[in-house]
Amino acid sequence: MTTVDERPAAPAGAPRRRVNPVLALLRNSWRQLTSMRTALILLFLLAVAAIPGSVLPQRGVNPEKVNQYFVDHPDLAPQLDRIGAFEVFGSIWFSAIYLLLFTSLVGCILPRMRDHLRALRSRPPAAPKRLDRLPQHAVLESPAAADAQAIVAVLRRRRWRVEVRGNEVSAEKGYLKETGNLLFHTSLIAVLLGVALGSWYGWHGNRLLVAGAENAFCNTRQQYSEASLGPRVDSADLPPFCLTLDDFHAKFLPSGQPASFRATVSVDDTDGSKRTADFSVNSPLRLGSANVYLLGHGYAPILKYTDKYGRSQTSTVPFLTTGDVGLTGEGVAAFPDANVDPKTGKRAADQQVAFDGLYLPTAPDTAPFVASQYPTERNPAVVLVAYRGNLGLDAGIPGSVYKLDQRQVDNGKLKQVGDKKLGMGEKWTLDDGSTLEFVGTKPYVTLSVRYAPGQALLLGACVVLLAGLMGSLFGRRRRVWFRVTPPDGGSPTSGSSLVEAGGLPRTDHPGFADEFAQLVAAVGADERGDGLAREGVE
Repeated sequence: MTTVDERPAAPAGAPRRRVNPVLALLRNSWRQLTSMRTALILLFLLAVAAIPGSVLPQRGVNPEKVNQYFVDHPDLAPQLDRIGAFEVFGSIWFSAIYLLLFTSLVGCILPRMRDHLRALRSRPPAAPKRLDRLPQHAVLESPAAADAQAIVAVLRRRRWRVEVRGNEVSAEKGYLKETGNLLFHTSLIAVLLGVALGSWYGWHGNRLLVAGAENAFCNTRQQYSEASLGPRVDSADLPPFCLTLDDFHAKFLPSGQPASFRATVSVDDTDGSKRTADFSVNSPLRLGSANVYLLGHGYAPILKYTDKYGRSQTSTVPFLTTGDVGLTGEGVAAFPDANVDPKTGKRAADQQVAFDGLYLPTAPDTAPFVASQYPTERNPAVVLVAYRGNLGLDAGIPGSVYKLDQRQVDNGKLKQVGDKKLGMGEKWTLDDGSTLEFVGTKPYVTLSVRYAPGQALLLGACVVLLAGLMGSLFGRRRRVWFRVTPPDGGSPTSGSSLVEAGGLPRTDHPGFADEFAQLVAAVGADERGDGLAREGVE
């Protein structure tokens, strides 16, 4: 089938208008990017792109788990690292989706907001010529003295926007739906801005803090176990403060489940003042722009090792909890400077000592000693395995201070020389005459220090987002018209006037028929003189 081009032909000899292909491409690309369909696709892609950040360990959150992932998956991990799977939220592809979504939302919202503001300032449209063709229609008789102003009074009491044109009244209602829709999408932009602000200018760090003044922690990047600073944050920007854990109180239910935690710390604040403060899991400690959160706690056994030459060393070693109800801890106490010959001042490379094992706050009375029975220290004990040899600390290979390097055990450079369960105050004598004494314990807490500059913006944006969503879901756009026709088409001096009404829902509104009927009844009642009383009852 052939088609006829109805566009007017260009005059003969007129130059043809040339379209710049680059500008046309940019214009079409912008239209596609700022369409609502594209925004929804990008929002879905952003959610899908965030999945690897939740499934895989991230360097900014837990670098130790990332290193362990490389050990467990030596072939897959380098491939994932090449595409930024361990730094998802800072990767180029995630940032590209993020920025495209931001641009798409802005491009979608601005034209709609302009049109919505224009609609809010405009008058309700004039009544159509045939009201009987509308979805809702009614005709009622009214007294001869009825006029449009009486109808206007009824509509305004019901919060309709009203416009009078002679004997016709136009009214509309339900702009809350579009307003809520725009607030919802604007709040999404604010959420993206809040996330970007926190990512650029925020920082956080985790630290394990043992009780005692000798273990004081100051807010420098070097003293964090793991830390992540935003691209716009330098180490010198961290607020200067120091913390010392003075005491820790924990309450547990008979089942071993935690009831409450409270840490007491001494604070050298950012303004130079000193004070004591308490904080708990749900009540962080606020230090200037930073918040200190209490994540967990455990115990640090105090072990005193005396080598075969009679030199003693005391080490307070945090044993990390394994996650069971009884707060069983795992850890290693290393003494790399042990067994130095006092005559020569030298130590053989294979004479370093370490003790690996468990700490049980409430040890069972009989074997096996593999788990604590309760999280408080009712029967504290350590179950240790002694190793002697080369700990591998001088090899320059990074490792965890809370775990023994199993590679040294596997290659025979570190050999097991005994195992023992020690109660509080008990001493263990090893095969070379050296001893290990379990002196006591100290509590420790794990802290997360954070600064999130976009937090207030995120909170406000989420509140507005929910409010806009409610308005978008429950708002209904509709219009009604009333036309007053005098008797015989002339002046209303005698007889009754006719009031014709019509209604049109602009969106799906199942209850509009009932609302229209009630509105027509209210207009009729008001024109008979008893409308005010009925409105008061309603």
